[in-house]
Amino acid sequence: MPERKVKVGSSVGLHARPATIFTQAAAKQPVKVTIAKTGGNPVDARSVLFVLGLDVRGGDEVVLTAADGEGAEAALDELEALLQRDLDKE
Repeated sequence: MPERKVKVGSSVGLHARPATIFTQAAAKQPVKVTIAKTGGNPVDARSVLFVLGLDVRGGDEVVLTAADGEGAEAALDELEALLQRDLDKE
């Protein structure tokens, strides 16, 4: 299963607005993606409630994991790029 470690670029982390943008993008991917804080339990990246529950702050490192399948690497590329941006300023 492809995996990426990503530093969260949003200054306040994955609170309501950035989490919503992220989960909507995750829901559009052709494979299931999970997100976890480094060393934590992974949650479904399509669920805004699960993502909010991670309490990810700006600068925290998260781990994205995609299910094996066509489009897995591209899905991680897109979500990684999204998380690295400051979504509060968009």
